Parts: sequence; structure tokens; C-alpha cells
Amino acid sequence: MEPESGAVRTVFDTGRVALTPAAAELLVRLTAIHGPLMFHQSGGCCDGSAPMCYPDGEFLTGDSDVHLGDLVVEGLDKPIGFWMSVSQYEYWKHTHLTVDVVKGRGSGFSVEAPEGVRFLIRSRLFTDDEWLHLKG
Repeated sequence: MEPESGAVRTVFDTGRVALTPAAAELLVRLTAIHGPLMFHQSGGCCDGSAPMCYPDGEFLTGDSDVHLGDLVVEGLDKPIGFWMSVSQYEYWKHTHLTVDVVKGRGSGFSVEAPEGVRFLIRSRLFTDDEWLHLKG
């Protein structure tokens, strides 16, 4: 499916979550520094609404989290898991998420912070066909 006009073209699509090429490139660099990585999207206020990237397993997930998918990144041996809190998932379950990266420092414990950039989510609603495919 071609992206809508002005939409970010994504790669490594898992169905619910994808990466821009810039985010994938940064993840390769960050993995070389920190080892395997994971994302968690909590939905809190301020930077809590940004996807946070941690060394894999550093953020403990459980019954209060939903695993949206694994991002396969060329050049990495291990996919990067993407998790979201259940409460946030209830708001975003009809939405395709694309992890992007922009200049500027966010606050928090996400591993990209020292690089002078931050991850952010770009989103769009699933089409009716996509939603039926995901539910099917």
C-alpha cells in the first residue's frame, strides 16, 4: 500500500508499528553502543507520550503491556520489540504507528537522549481493509 500524500514512507513494517529509515539507522548505531534494544510506549504526559527506547529487558513488561510487534532492522541480529501499556493501546488500537526520529533532546531515560535526537510517533488510522486483516 502506498503511503498517503505527505506521509512518512516506512520500512520494516510489522503490521501495527514500523520505522522510518532514519529511525532504523539510529537504532543500528544505538545497538552498537547498548546491545539489543526494545521500545515501550506508556502514554504518560510530556515525554511519557514518546516511545522510550531501552536496552532489551531493562524495562520490565507484564500483563499491563501489549506487544505490538518486533521491528526487523537490516544490520541487526535481533528484532526490536515494541510494547505499549494496555490503557494506551485501548486509545491507539485502530492506529498504525511509525517510529521516527527528530533533532532535539527529550527528557527521560531513552537511550537516544545523549545523541541530541528523540524518537517520536507518527500515526494514522488503519484503513477498513487493514483493520479487517489485523482482526482476522
